[in-house]
Amino acid sequence: MSQALLHPGAPAMPGLIEWLVGDECRALDDKEMIEELGARLRAAGLPLDRLTLHLRTLHPQIIGRTLAWAPGEPVEILEREYGVETLAQFSESPLRQVMETRRPMVARLDLGGADENVLDVFRGRGLTELVILPLRNGDGLASAAVFATARPAGFTPEERAAVDRIVPALNTVCELRGLRRVERILLDTYVGPASGERVLAGHIRRGDCEMIEAALMFCDLRDFTALSNRLPAEHVLALLNLFFDQVVPAVEAEGGQILKFLGDGVLAIFALGHGPAADCVAAFAASRSVLARLDALPGPDPRPSAGIALHHGEASYGNIGSGRRLDFTVIGPAVNLTSRLQGLCAPLSSQLLMSQHVAGLLGRPDVRPLGAHRVRGFTEPIEIFGWGG
Repeated sequence: MSQALLHPGAPAMPGLIEWLVGDECRALDDKEMIEELGARLRAAGLPLDRLTLHLRTLHPQIIGRTLAWAPGEPVEILEREYGVETLAQFSESPLRQVMETRRPMVARLDLGGADENVLDVFRGRGLTELVILPLRNGDGLASAAVFATARPAGFTPEERAAVDRIVPALNTVCELRGLRRVERILLDTYVGPASGERVLAGHIRRGDCEMIEAALMFCDLRDFTALSNRLPAEHVLALLNLFFDQVVPAVEAEGGQILKFLGDGVLAIFALGHGPAADCVAAFAASRSVLARLDALPGPDPRPSAGIALHHGEASYGNIGSGRRLDFTVIGPAVNLTSRLQGLCAPLSSQLLMSQHVAGLLGRPDVRPLGAHRVRGFTEPIEIFGWGG
């Protein structure tokens, strides 16, 4: 065993701690960080055969993630969905006890020859001992680091003490990385990737805006007022979520971005960077996908249906609001026209309407003219086209 690892005053341990909190480690992604940490600990003499980080996070679908390293193997990164905490491999494991009590634990796996009460990342590896240490984050979420060995005698008391010495620095590193990750997750979740990138880039003052050219899509749940008056509140929420579960994946699959949930509707933009025609083709494909997904839902009443409108043009994209309560949105005549077109879906008995500009860019024979119509807020009649496939 390396004396540098065993004695706190020796150079290797301070060097490892300095590396953890230094610029070199900060520049690495999560995979590179745990890979380098595991290699450095092995080089220092620790009989480390598995190193894992179990990191809690704030995410609407993911309760946490596991980073797992072993010598000579690719790093595993596993996203843990909600529900894993109820599985026996976690609920009955020492890892859960450490995360709940925030107290370290040494667990032997070879007693009785069974290791079923541990997570998948530890099974079938011949590991004999786990040193499980809590990572105490300031946000209250409980995380943990696990140092595992296959040496029959396990870790010595000196080796466990050496591991203890690096955990405060590792805790700081994981917490800072976790905060950055949560920051991006929450921005993506609540304002969308495009707006989130703008926030992180510093565009956070009221009035910060830019002109964008994009295909615009308004998608609205039909008969929502009547449904919400007739159904219990919990059923209305379930119906809305079912509706959005069809719209959002269809939009994102075609490269679009959801800008707003407008009660019972969605505002999305398609700005793929390949020209107006490509944006309109993507928006049209997403619209057809939404309608197909809704038609494929089981038949019990009520089954949600949609009215969709498409237009292409310039819009002002930026911050509006007051004081410290701001929001990213798009405004301008193109947005207004798209909204007005969507309102004509029911009167014109069409699920998908579009402006003449979009119809021309699509050039599809199944897009038919529906004539010129007066549209509120616009002085001249607007040529409207529909798709009835």
